[in-house]
Formats: sequence, C-alpha cells, structure tokens
Amino acid sequence: QVQLVESGGGLVQAGGSLRLSCAASGRTLFLYTMGWFRQAPGKEREFVAAISRSGGVTYYADSVKGRFTISKDNAQNMVYLQMNSLKPEDTAVYYCAAARNLGWTIVVVTTREYEYWGQGTQVTVSS
Repeated sequence: QVQLVESGGGLVQAGGSLRLSCAASGRTLFLYTMGWFRQAPGKEREFVAAISRSGGVTYYADSVKGRFTISKDNAQNMVYLQMNSLKPEDTAVYYCAAARNLGWTIVVVTTREYEYWGQGTQVTVSS
C-alpha cells in the first residue's frame, strides 16, 4: 500500500504559476500509474493529468493542456504538477492519486481506477 501527501498549494494571482508535489511512501512509485485530480466547491472531482508507470506517457484534460505539466521521479518517489498561466477557474483542492497493476505505459483518467489518494492541497487563483 502506498501513502500520498500533497504539498505546494497556495494563493496565486491569475497568470501566475505553482508547482504541486506528491510524496509517496510505503511503496515505490515504479509500481503505480499516477494522476492529479481536482475538486472545486459544489462540483465533482475531475481529472487533471496522468502519467504512466514509466513516466514516458502523459495525458491531460483539455482544460489544462498546454498550461500544466505532470512529471514523475521514480527514484525519489515524487510526482509533480507544474501549473502555469493559472486561471481563476483552476481554483480547487488538488489530489494526487495512484493506480496499481496497470501496464508500463498505461494512463487512466477516471477516479474509480485509482485506489490510493492523498488528502489534497488547496489552490486558489485570484482574478
């Protein structure tokens, strides 16, 4: 079982940048496909980005494509989400998630496919 802890959230002005980090413990991230999701008040949790076990395959929601970058360091057991050109609609609690037993180059985008979740980190973008 893997434990996930997110950090790096905060308050930023529109157009600014933040980098979220997800630290994993208990198991090596080599075993997991990783994803970032977010949930705004009154809305369902939505997919943001995912990265394969290898780190070589990534996938993004259309709303963040070209602005966000997901990366993974298997040796350090860390996953990152670099967020640039932030918009007020990016305001949400951001969650890191892990999915096991997937292929080396597989990415998945639905919440039900991820078994492990962090506690979330708040990102607020002011206009």
